[in-house]
Amino acid sequence: MSEHFLSVEEQLAKARTLSEALPYMHRFSGQTFVIKYGGHAMGDEQLSQYFARDIALMKQVGINPVIVHGGGPQIGEMLERLKIKSSFVDGLRVTDKATVEIAEMVLSGSLNKKIVTSINAAGGLAIGLSGKDGNLIEAQKLTRTKRDPDSNIERILDLGFVGEPSRINPEILESFEENNIIPVIAPIGVGANGQTYNINADTVAGYIAAAIGASKLIMMTDVEGVLDKDKKLINRLTPKEVRKLQKDGTIEGGMIPKLETCLFALDEGVEAATILDGRVPHVLLLETFTEHGVGTMITDEID
Repeated sequence: MSEHFLSVEEQLAKARTLSEALPYMHRFSGQTFVIKYGGHAMGDEQLSQYFARDIALMKQVGINPVIVHGGGPQIGEMLERLKIKSSFVDGLRVTDKATVEIAEMVLSGSLNKKIVTSINAAGGLAIGLSGKDGNLIEAQKLTRTKRDPDSNIERILDLGFVGEPSRINPEILESFEENNIIPVIAPIGVGANGQTYNINADTVAGYIAAAIGASKLIMMTDVEGVLDKDKKLINRLTPKEVRKLQKDGTIEGGMIPKLETCLFALDEGVEAATILDGRVPHVLLLETFTEHGVGTMITDEID
């Protein structure tokens, strides 16, 4: 069996990478990052392993990662397997009693534990929980309205057991941080009368980042970041610039609610929010420990 020995040039390149990372390790040590994990990064086995290793490394150098994961495709697959029909209204899955039971089973069960197991195998100490644990995410029914284009009458949409956070209880997350535990959170909330609510993972990540005073909110997506009208990546934006790009139609579709969540987090005191391409291997390390980072960062601060 032949062994691969690194050349001097390869060893120097690795040394330069470590040297470049050092000041960022010092800078972010002790800070909390809330990371929304989902999309292709979660569905691809190799990318999942990279993610787990990145999270374990971040914790090792003193960053406190808090993970909120999605799971829409996995819920869809299970519903199909069980022959349970579901529909969507304005991009949100209408969630009846049977559907919310499946959503909780997938999100809080198999999917959550798979992420926890991967992080633990990579050397971290992760624990999975949902918003029901310790009343972490108190929720209420999400209300949406839609205006009829013909009559111009606005009607209320009934999305079933789709919820939104009404209150985040951060105490349980603070105790995890004190004990060097990485929390992995499924976006399931609990209502005032014990109802189960399925909540958009982006929304949960934004609310948790605000509640625990996170330094960064990181949204892993299946796009490069925010693009200009020429489809080129915009590396940095202020909230004012985001609003301008929304108004002129540069930002559209699924990027709008993600950026709304980022702006909410910034309004609540989070220092920066970043949209990252989860399809890129080790994208978390590239963003955190390199000079220019990747993706699009939204922040009030001007360097």
